[in-house]
Amino acid sequence: MAYRIISGDSHFVEPPNMWAERMDKKFRDRAPHTVQGNDGKEGEFFVCENITPVPVAGFFGSGKSAEELPEHTKKGFEVAPKSVWDPAERLKEQDRDGVTAEAMYTSMGMLLFGLKDEALRASAFSAFNDWAAEYVSYNPKRLIGLGAVTLEDIPAGVAELKRIADKGLRGALIWGAPPEDRPYSNHAYDPFWAAASDLNMPLSLHILTSRRGHGIDFSKILHSYMSLPHDIQITLADMVYGGVFERFPSLKIVSAENDVSWLPHFMYRLDHGYDRLRHFENVNLSQMPSEYVKRQVWATFQFEDVWIDTRKRFDMNKIMWSSDYPHTDSPWPRSKEYIAEHFQDASAEDLAKVVGGNAAALYGIS
Repeated sequence: MAYRIISGDSHFVEPPNMWAERMDKKFRDRAPHTVQGNDGKEGEFFVCENITPVPVAGFFGSGKSAEELPEHTKKGFEVAPKSVWDPAERLKEQDRDGVTAEAMYTSMGMLLFGLKDEALRASAFSAFNDWAAEYVSYNPKRLIGLGAVTLEDIPAGVAELKRIADKGLRGALIWGAPPEDRPYSNHAYDPFWAAASDLNMPLSLHILTSRRGHGIDFSKILHSYMSLPHDIQITLADMVYGGVFERFPSLKIVSAENDVSWLPHFMYRLDHGYDRLRHFENVNLSQMPSEYVKRQVWATFQFEDVWIDTRKRFDMNKIMWSSDYPHTDSPWPRSKEYIAEHFQDASAEDLAKVVGGNAAALYGIS
């Protein structure tokens, strides 16, 4: 069976001056930006008020070996690919990689979910959404733009979701982990879930987007890496047990860059916890918790060889391979070769779905 490759999770990399040029004028002197060096360390760092500075080179580290990455992160935008500014160059990079299209998230904007000032964050997201919509308008068949929306102010969040849908963006990032005192099970979010359902806009829970901050401690990078999916798992469990999926059966949620092989165990544990413990909290759902996950959750992965085992409990129409280009965890420019090497145990039907068909269906890619 012939198949096309569509990445379910790739990234823009915002030019460092974009924020100051596009944000509300009252925020431009506080806009996200980059600085040379941080705390005695070499490199160019993305900074904005309370967020922990991050070296920008990691946002375009694809094609670098593990041995090369420490030295690469000491560099800056001088080594960024031309596609950072030019969508025509992005198409050339897709062609080199054998990729037909990409669903594209913010890079630096993920970190801004941890900003303490909600008005500053909302202005930064609006600026990014405008820039991203202009970028993907160059070729909306191959460049699938996904926006970012903050949710302290629900009516404003609804308005922004409608605005970016009108601009041609196909979905939106929200907090991977919302404020602890207002989890997504809170009915205050219901108008936003309703709007996303009505607009057919998938909402994504991506690593590094917690309200508490991005969670990366570069002095303990391995520990940080292992902890990243946990926030998303807790968020999904809250949405299931809190009845979000029951109240909004058309809502589409994407678990992005959190892998997929944990899902069968996660679904088992949801069901077992519900069976044994639901009466402590008077939780009463019309279906078993795992059924909501199968119905309404999509998930992306990159390198797992065991993803095919997920089919035993999860819907194979909702697993999406991703390249994560141009981040450090991307197989670019060998995505086509990687898929040929590592997907040999997949049936032709599953292969076609996972590496392209499922993303095409979710985002309306012709």
